[in-house]
Amino acid sequence: MNGKIIFITGGARSGKSTFALAQASKSDGRKAYIATAQALDEEMRQRIENHKRLRGDEWITYEEPLKIAALIEEIKDRHSVILLDCLTLWLSNVMHAKVKIENEIEQFISSLMTQRSSRVYIVSNEVGMGIVPLNEMARKFRDMAGTLNQKVAAVADEVYMVVAGIPMKIKREEK
Repeated sequence: MNGKIIFITGGARSGKSTFALAQASKSDGRKAYIATAQALDEEMRQRIENHKRLRGDEWITYEEPLKIAALIEEIKDRHSVILLDCLTLWLSNVMHAKVKIENEIEQFISSLMTQRSSRVYIVSNEVGMGIVPLNEMARKFRDMAGTLNQKVAAVADEVYMVVAGIPMKIKREEK
């Protein structure tokens, strides 16, 4: 299978993860799911368990809140499909870890550029369409998420925006 990057963005609870899983599940071969969420409270633990049930047994799950670039490098040749959910949760994890965010983003983009053996689906939230956040940390997160999404969209072969459960293709693979 030729590698391909499919980027899926949208608002919270828009259906983007469901769409990504449905599309990725159509592919043959070994499937990897990179989960960036951390079960820091009971509500999040329930969300994670629900996502696991929806995926079923055909998916190998890798729970990695920080080092997604290294993980993609490690598993890219073992899986036909990689689904990364969710990029904005990863960004939040990186910000809280107090590491150099720009370096982490560049490593991630580089891992996508050199990975061409798997079909990679990347899910992210579109967070910049609301009001300007009141505090500096929230504004920095919004700005970094926008920059990250732009960088991923630039290297992606296809980009979808999901609104109210309806996926809209906004970038097509160039031939």
